[in-house]
Amino acid sequence: MARLFKNGKIARAGSAELVAVDVLVDDEGIIESIGPDMAAPADVEVTDCEGCLLVPGMFDLHVHGREPGDEHKETLASCAAAALHGGVTGLVLMPDTSPPVDSGNLVKSLQDLVSEIGSIPMLPAGCLTKGRKGQRLAGFLGMANRGVSMLTDSGSSVPCPDLLRRCMEYARDFDLLVTTFCDTATLTKAGALNEGKVSYRLGLPGIPAMSQEIAIDRNIRVAQHTGARLHLQQISTANGVKSVFCAKEAGTRVTCEVSPHHLLLTENDVIDYNTHFKLAPPLRLESDREALVAGLIDGTIDVIASNHSPHTEFEKSADFGSAPFGVTGLETTVLAIYDGLIKPGIFGWDLLIERYSKRPREIIGLEPVVIEEGAKAEFFVFDPAAETEMKREYFKTKSPVTPFLGKTLSGAIRETVVAGL
Repeated sequence: MARLFKNGKIARAGSAELVAVDVLVDDEGIIESIGPDMAAPADVEVTDCEGCLLVPGMFDLHVHGREPGDEHKETLASCAAAALHGGVTGLVLMPDTSPPVDSGNLVKSLQDLVSEIGSIPMLPAGCLTKGRKGQRLAGFLGMANRGVSMLTDSGSSVPCPDLLRRCMEYARDFDLLVTTFCDTATLTKAGALNEGKVSYRLGLPGIPAMSQEIAIDRNIRVAQHTGARLHLQQISTANGVKSVFCAKEAGTRVTCEVSPHHLLLTENDVIDYNTHFKLAPPLRLESDREALVAGLIDGTIDVIASNHSPHTEFEKSADFGSAPFGVTGLETTVLAIYDGLIKPGIFGWDLLIERYSKRPREIIGLEPVVIEEGAKAEFFVFDPAAETEMKREYFKTKSPVTPFLGKTLSGAIRETVVAGL
């Protein structure tokens, strides 16, 4: 059925102005017309969006869908439902499944599973190395032929610089994006949170900032040598931001991402050994958080990516040192960013749309989502005057494990509209 969204305001990338208009979506999910004070045609469902914003659907470059292999944590269906619930209308699936997605046949298998759901675009990434073991190249040709969105050992760093060099050379020749998790295993060891005052006070092994920073610099150097396209996952330190800035100034083909958690939280939020704050990379210092926000605003950091990493509540109930790294993020990112950064006036909706909708799509070669006549409907209705309680019942994911659990965040996503769904 056709729908008319009345009295809302459209948010756009590149403009802080919120345009007050009505939006008519036809019964095939195409935006038929946009304008002020539109009369509702016959047999059209009218949705009053008074006080609300219509925001282009977000796109998440870093999602752990868990299926196949860990369906007790998440399934592709629950992942898609969580994404839509959080205003995300497309995403990239990390290849750390069981088995890892390291060949063309496994890419095809995952694509088939996604197609059976018939939901939002969920694009498989492929592994850089066979089995994500960091020992030999994965099947680049087969994965390239299946149209993978990127290559990454997601959550694991390629330890050998020469192997990383060969990965980048092959990826360059296939015009594939190399995406790296930046970590130096011999420095990280069995660390559980950021090395510093908090780790010392809690008596837990720490992860030094230089563990990520050394890997960032190494990966950038290899990209400069090979000419490959490089995307750095989950930047978390001020020095990491500086390294990316310098690399971009030198003409390196590098982009990077930051999680909402690292934009909003620090190691000081790790209280009472709460494993909902155990992330990889770990939460850092306030000075790092401020540098990440500044880097996001000035464009050094290209995108926000949730690093949606579902685990069961039972798994996360272990002691802090033993519990797995990672939390969910698809349903909390927009709300948390609004609550902590947009509402206080640090930046506006235009920047969030640029960094969490437009730019992520551009990085993997997709057209940005826009709210304009003739385009497919792909937006969510956001009520800035409402509040959302982060209760277990709120979540569509199978894993309501998040630092925001139990909190009340400003704003509410009323619904997500996607053509064909």
